[in-house]
Amino acid sequence: MNILIVEDDPVIADVIGMTLDEAGHFSTVAHTIEASLAELRHNRIDAVLLDINLPDGNGTRLARLIRKHHLPMPILVVSGNSGIDDKIAALGAGADGYLTKPFDRYELMANLDAIIRRTNGHSSAVVTAGNLTVDLSRNYAKIGDKQLNLTGKEFRIVEFLALRKGSVLSKDAFLNHLYGGIDEPEPKIIDVFMCKLRRKLDNAGASGLNIDTVWGQGYILRETPDFEIAEQSI
Repeated sequence: MNILIVEDDPVIADVIGMTLDEAGHFSTVAHTIEASLAELRHNRIDAVLLDINLPDGNGTRLARLIRKHHLPMPILVVSGNSGIDDKIAALGAGADGYLTKPFDRYELMANLDAIIRRTNGHSSAVVTAGNLTVDLSRNYAKIGDKQLNLTGKEFRIVEFLALRKGSVLSKDAFLNHLYGGIDEPEPKIIDVFMCKLRRKLDNAGASGLNIDTVWGQGYILRETPDFEIAEQSI
């Protein structure tokens, strides 16, 4: 996904950008409301991380403009303003969530993932791809009606792929998701996990999805065209 970071502090913008990159997202930075509007006009933006105190005005103005033009992307406010009035104003302007600085990077990604799920119709914390169903709240995955026997790491990989369906995820992004920067093994361990996971999916009768290797970049979970056509014909 391409996330627009609206933040006038370049240090904070860089930290957020690195966090998004590690999670498998792309990011674009805008330091003002006007620069943000230009990015929204000319580029595909999937979500917005929005500061409130910007050089050319209050960030809630940008949130209102986004909603006024019926743009559907989720907006997460990331602000040093911790007052209740600020939160009410931001949510009232169209923001989907509000995170107060300073924040932990895992807290940031948890909030962002949650509002993306809600916007994409996954408020029940269940995501699907082909005949694969991943229950994010109860930590299990199944093919059709058959629950998969996955290790903890394998489930985290399926979870990550399902949440980023259609996006290429690097090995570094998987390592960060699995280990959080603590005692990370070599990136080739991801190839081993993928081999075992693909075998389990095939043995369980997975259909309508592929975990494809994108050489030099990473892995991507795709729904196959035959599954999409079958869905449309129902």
